[in-house]
Amino acid sequence: MFALTPVVRALLLINVLVYFVTNEQIIEQFGLHSFLSDLFNPTQFLTHMFLHGGFMHLLSNMIGLIVFGPMLERTWGPRRFTFFYLFCGIGAALLFSGVNYYEMIDVYEAVREYRAEPTPEKFLGFFTTQASSLYDQVAGFIEQYEQQPNNPRFVEGSLQIINRYYLNQVDQPMVGASGAIFGVIMGFGLLFPNTELFLLFPPIPIKAKYLVIFYGAYELYSGVYRAQADNIAHFAHIGGMLFAFILIKYWGSQRKTFY
Repeated sequence: MFALTPVVRALLLINVLVYFVTNEQIIEQFGLHSFLSDLFNPTQFLTHMFLHGGFMHLLSNMIGLIVFGPMLERTWGPRRFTFFYLFCGIGAALLFSGVNYYEMIDVYEAVREYRAEPTPEKFLGFFTTQASSLYDQVAGFIEQYEQQPNNPRFVEGSLQIINRYYLNQVDQPMVGASGAIFGVIMGFGLLFPNTELFLLFPPIPIKAKYLVIFYGAYELYSGVYRAQADNIAHFAHIGGMLFAFILIKYWGSQRKTFY
């Protein structure tokens, strides 16, 4: 199961080589940005999946590719597997971007309203409703701003703080092959549901179908209830699994229709 097939080997090599030449400028240009960001470019739906934010990020994704990818490539052949991998990665990015837009549009509207009419009350309201986790960091500034609401220094300072927070949110790029890898895991679970896999943590055997169910449930829960500090793109993982499921079911229906 671990003998590398041609496309898996090529993907592994590309991801590793790109990792060693990646810098902040490359991530900024080719990582996937929010629809609301001036840095967004449609090509990022493809390019983001070949970038990684750290060695462990790269390692975990490539282990998933090596473990689950070869059997899918042997079953489908190189061309179909390549299409499947890219389809899942781009689909994951689309779902992630949609959810991100839904989450950020309220922040965008709140920022626009504050820019139009900056007041201490609205500044307090913004950090109470949109950025409560950062309230303690600006509490001292809010107190001074409330005491001198017409002081241009505090008005300008509040605008800078609001703008900096907003740009940090929308200009934060998403990178990694995780969406495509979770699609591969879903594909493996659908095609080989009763294959037993031996986990390291905990060290027990588990059938592939149960592993897929666990991963899917965990990512859905984490995506909905994750803490603000969670920097993992859970909805990209869900998107990869969802698009894998759709494509495999579509291929299955086509085959049944043909025969």
